[in-house]
Amino acid sequence: MATQITAADQLAAIADRNRAAILRLLMNEPATLTQLAAVLGSYPARVRHHVKRLEDVGLIRLARSVTTRNYTEKFYQATAAAYTVHMMLLPERGGASPLVVVHCDPALEELVTVVEGKAGAGEYSTVTIGSLDGLIALKQGLADVAGCHLLDPDTHEYNIPFVKHLFPGQAMTVVTLGEREQGLLVSEGNPLGLRDIEDLAQPGVHLANRELGSGTRTWLDGRLKELGVSTSDLEGYDAVVQTHAAVAAAVAVGDADAGIAPRSVALAAGLDFVPLFSERYDLVARGDGADDPRLERLLDALTTRSAAAKVLSARPGYDTSRTGDTVSAA
Repeated sequence: MATQITAADQLAAIADRNRAAILRLLMNEPATLTQLAAVLGSYPARVRHHVKRLEDVGLIRLARSVTTRNYTEKFYQATAAAYTVHMMLLPERGGASPLVVVHCDPALEELVTVVEGKAGAGEYSTVTIGSLDGLIALKQGLADVAGCHLLDPDTHEYNIPFVKHLFPGQAMTVVTLGEREQGLLVSEGNPLGLRDIEDLAQPGVHLANRELGSGTRTWLDGRLKELGVSTSDLEGYDAVVQTHAAVAAAVAVGDADAGIAPRSVALAAGLDFVPLFSERYDLVARGDGADDPRLERLLDALTTRSAAAKVLSARPGYDTSRTGDTVSAA
């Protein structure tokens, strides 16, 4: 499990490319200043400054010291096997802050834009992150609304089990944006003839995978378990990207042969699409925020279906028959 970087001093530390390179090396195995300098083509004295900075912010630590005769070598290593960077940049405004909507759906982004156009600029702020991270941001008070498409493998229910787990005993508002079709994004003509998840385990097929906590990754991991397919059989499984658009970009430029994303993303990127499943995409908010007029306007756009139907119908792969339905989180 990756350790999440949220502290400003840690983000500042790895913004330097030399320190980022050192951290990557020390995630693989412990090393001394001399060893790091040799790999980086630098000098131990120059490397020492960067190592000290990484140590001060808690990203690396002294693993052991080895004394030979009168000389002591210090071995450093990273404090985690992997890291994810989570930072939310919001506009600074005088007076009330905007309603923050975190999501991973282009149609929802467009819908917020439509609602904001009627309400006034600066009323809303959107951030693209995965579903689980979105719910955590909502729990931490960093967001007001979270888009979510997490399938619970035990109950085969979307979103509600996760909402109940993260917000036990709390009144929550869950409203459906729509049913969204997801599938394999492949190059035009589907040259490898990929048809289902099992095909991703074929030799030479490289996957553009999503990050842990995303709804797409949660579905994929559950499906692989059902099929008895080991993740080690999927080339590219551990090389993740953070958005559906990044999946499409990786396939479009040939860095990957396939990835999972919504149909609308595939068509926008000029890729072929192999349908796999449909999922319910919900908006989740705290029940005590229901009296916020900005939230009310956004939810009204769903429940009245006027703006939502227009936005979703313009994008292939969405079913609006359940748009605006309130889902019980009791």
